[in-house]
Amino acid sequence: MRVNRLLSQIEENQGVIITSRANIFYYSGFTSEDAVLLLTKSKRILITDSRYTYQAKKEAIGFEIHNKSLVDIASNLECEELLFEENRVTVAEFAVFQKFGKKLIPAEKVISHPRRIKDKEEIDRIKIAEELASSAFDALINEIHIGMTEVEVALFLEFYMRKNGASGLSFPTIVASGIRSCMPHGEATDKVIEKGDFVTIDFGCVFGGYCSDMTRTIVMGEASSKQKEIYDVVLMAQKKAIDTIKPGIPCKEIDKAARDVITKAGYGENFGHSLGHSVGIEIHENPNFSPKSEDVCEIGNVITVEPGIYIDGFGGVRIEDVVVIGESIHNLTKSCKDLTII
Repeated sequence: MRVNRLLSQIEENQGVIITSRANIFYYSGFTSEDAVLLLTKSKRILITDSRYTYQAKKEAIGFEIHNKSLVDIASNLECEELLFEENRVTVAEFAVFQKFGKKLIPAEKVISHPRRIKDKEEIDRIKIAEELASSAFDALINEIHIGMTEVEVALFLEFYMRKNGASGLSFPTIVASGIRSCMPHGEATDKVIEKGDFVTIDFGCVFGGYCSDMTRTIVMGEASSKQKEIYDVVLMAQKKAIDTIKPGIPCKEIDKAARDVITKAGYGENFGHSLGHSVGIEIHENPNFSPKSEDVCEIGNVITVEPGIYIDGFGGVRIEDVVVIGESIHNLTKSCKDLTII
């Protein structure tokens, strides 16, 4: 049980308070935002308000469910110290914590670190979410056309994923066409898609509490030689990175594998972001494939591989898959990556 693994890392005189939605869900299964977990060696407490009592009893199996004052319950816990998520607590929340009469110990790493390694159930949920996204993109290829707006593309994808089982979106859908495709995070606008446009589409959905993430770039009408060149470089960089991934390899080496391909092709200055990030309950988790990462690849990591080239005034390309690191590498993103011209 995840709670038991967490509590095995703390001292007898310590407890844990968890306030972030992601970690509350990870440790208890409760899906509402309005909750706090209090854990000690002998207590498993979930505090919420009366609107969510029934839901909490159904989802947070093995937890005491309370609607009482957080201060009252925390103050009476049989522990002297409380570990908390220092990176996820507001000043106002910390002021409340100080009323508990306990020594407060920053412990974000202890609390959140276990989420880096996904178990089979977590991987299965991410796989289904990624399959939903891939299926939505494949359906879009038959619908997208010149004259469609970026917002219409986003709505098509979002409706498809929700209709087929997604509970929501991983993040606001990115659809960036024409010169806007040089914006890595260009959310969909009313811009009309035109002939000759790159269209970069970055999106994902949530299934069973877990996120998917994928990016594809297509060309409308006809691709220029420069568009084909840039696309081929990005695809080559991604393939090189995926081929380099193995357990025990430093994450920054995976980033370097892709970055070297892009730099050798003369576009090093046009790839400004990290190569990838882990996905799970949240869309951006750790570890990352980045030049500054101190992590190594571990079995159970689920992480994106998303090199890109972005040229101001021209456009850009990004290709993104989600891979599971095991004894071998399993790519969860099934949509075609060859340059698609509509």
